[in-house]
Amino acid sequence: MPQTPPFAAMFDSSGYSRNLYQSKEDNCGGLSYHDNNLLSGSLEALIQHLVPNIDYYPDNRIRKIAPKILQLLTEWTETFPYDFRDERMMRNLKELAQRIASGDEMYWKNVQHLLQNLIRKLATVSQYEEVLAKINATSTDRLTVLKTKPQSIQRDIITVCNDPYALAQQLTHIELERLNYIGPEEFVQAFVQKDPLDNDKSCYGDRKKTRNLEAYVEWFNRLSYLVATEICMPVKKKHRARVIEYFIDVARECFNIGNFNSLMAIISGMNMSPVSRLKKTWAKVKTAKFDILEHQMDPSSNFYNYRTALRGATQRSLTAHSNRGKIVIPFFSLLIKDIYFLNEGCANRLPNGHVNFEKFWELAKQVSEFMTWKQVECPCERDGKILQPNILYLLLIAALYLASYESESPENHIEKDRWKTLRSALLGRV
Repeated sequence: MPQTPPFAAMFDSSGYSRNLYQSKEDNCGGLSYHDNNLLSGSLEALIQHLVPNIDYYPDNRIRKIAPKILQLLTEWTETFPYDFRDERMMRNLKELAQRIASGDEMYWKNVQHLLQNLIRKLATVSQYEEVLAKINATSTDRLTVLKTKPQSIQRDIITVCNDPYALAQQLTHIELERLNYIGPEEFVQAFVQKDPLDNDKSCYGDRKKTRNLEAYVEWFNRLSYLVATEICMPVKKKHRARVIEYFIDVARECFNIGNFNSLMAIISGMNMSPVSRLKKTWAKVKTAKFDILEHQMDPSSNFYNYRTALRGATQRSLTAHSNRGKIVIPFFSLLIKDIYFLNEGCANRLPNGHVNFEKFWELAKQVSEFMTWKQVECPCERDGKILQPNILYLLLIAALYLASYESESPENHIEKDRWKTLRSALLGRV
């Protein structure tokens, strides 16, 4: 697959997008080509290009055109199944499929197979979203437990899994599982802008179709809070230092695997204020390995180091013979940012009114590459002891700060006031 150029290369020092389309173009009937690739064209020319003429006139008999239509519907439902979560879209699909299949047993079987696969995919994603809802409810319920029995929910991640490599594998399992449910439609819906001239209030684009994408971003936040809270919970400095070094090892294994999203979440958790303020704890930590990881994920120069590592992992993935070597899990928030700025930085239409195909090719490259990465199956077996939903309860930042202050006393009046407020609110203490 052609590699998308680094995002930084698409912008000059002023932040404005460069002209990606300075190559010589050949014009043909209102359509612009370069090296036989369509670059742009007006909507009128595109429509005219598809209209039958003396040289191109498809036979309108259903037996002739049915295979092509069936192929189109198959690719549509397999690539963009979430489009059909809308009842109107599903109804239109079934009506068209019925017309194709009428009177031909072979087409009927193919249509039934298409519909069954689509319904199975939609049922699977609905079940997944129900699980996400239960996890969120569990996180909310933990607040009540924290208020009444704070000691009963304290967990030691090292006790649950004392092998950093095993935890890195299980985090990768979670990442790939959640990535698998993000459809390409969600990237489109995340940045779609409704045409102000469109007065149709029931437009398909009005539906909220980014829930799995949003849930994946939320997973990143949960993991960061989990890391930070596990570090802050131990009473003794040496135990907190041990947890920090443990997560450094987990992060390093994530980097080796190609799991950059978990890697960044762990680093973000360590850089949270409740953790970074624990100076006495950090004094006991051997930070050399952590410094290397921070360097790899350094945001300067538009994450140059990370992008270099990502390209290396991508190349390794292309030649790997096992799923272990094919794993590439990008830093997702940065991927979203790249797509957003590519979408905003390049116009949908060129000054001559043509549709800017090259922009959409670039967007498609990034999304297609992501779709390839998310289809890799995790080679390690799922460990229910580690992956059970209730280890993700530590989303509560209030509890996180309280643990930090209990570990190392507040150093100024602002921290003391916050500590008193948290103790009163969460533990019922004065």
